[in-house]
Amino acid sequence: MKKFLISSVALSVLGTVNAFAQEAAAAAETQVAGESMHHVMMQKFLEGGWEWMLPVLLCLVVGLAVAIERVLYLSLSTINSKKLVTSVEEALKNGGIEAAKEVCRNTRGPIASIYYQGLDRYNQGLDSVEKAVVSYGSVQTGQMESGLTWIGLFIALSPMLGFMGTVVGMIQAFDQIQAAGDISPTLVAGGIKVALLTTLFGLIAAVVLQLFYNYIVSKIDSLVNDMEDSSITLMDILTAYNKK
Repeated sequence: MKKFLISSVALSVLGTVNAFAQEAAAAAETQVAGESMHHVMMQKFLEGGWEWMLPVLLCLVVGLAVAIERVLYLSLSTINSKKLVTSVEEALKNGGIEAAKEVCRNTRGPIASIYYQGLDRYNQGLDSVEKAVVSYGSVQTGQMESGLTWIGLFIALSPMLGFMGTVVGMIQAFDQIQAAGDISPTLVAGGIKVALLTTLFGLIAAVVLQLFYNYIVSKIDSLVNDMEDSSITLMDILTAYNKK
């Protein structure tokens, strides 16, 4: 399911970029005055050359696909933990452990999963409940952090590819100067502009992915804090229930 969602998002982003590229190419041919920002950006992208722009674009598209999948996953994992705690506590009072487990089974999110694992081991003692809560909390944290390493890779890779394209472009510009035997301002300016465009788009891709990365990390931190607080509350509830 995760791979399908990432693939769908990537294809959607690629389709959008392809549409923008076609619009930019048409605009470049007609030279319409007052072009929009995305037309200008796509024209600059095409001017930079596909041999270096394409890897940067792939980093951006795949990175965005992973980031959007993580955002959707974390959004679905976010619930009203106080409402869940209240429901579990009422179920324990009215129907016991099985009723509380049923509440957790019908609730989405990592907190409900942790609660279910803890309640499922209630008959083994509170020590087993605590161990299950801690262990399954680590599992849920690992699932939430899945994909962050790939986003970090694309954040680092995008500007490096851009810089590499710039260096190669500068070398080609000097080769053209050497071949021409004369320093032409037009020749130098054109070559340097094309070379610097790869750096520009590499930095843009890195900035966009970095914003998503920071949002995802902050969302994970918020969920982890909520999980820890809710886990302590669960132990308090079961301790009080065990004394009855």
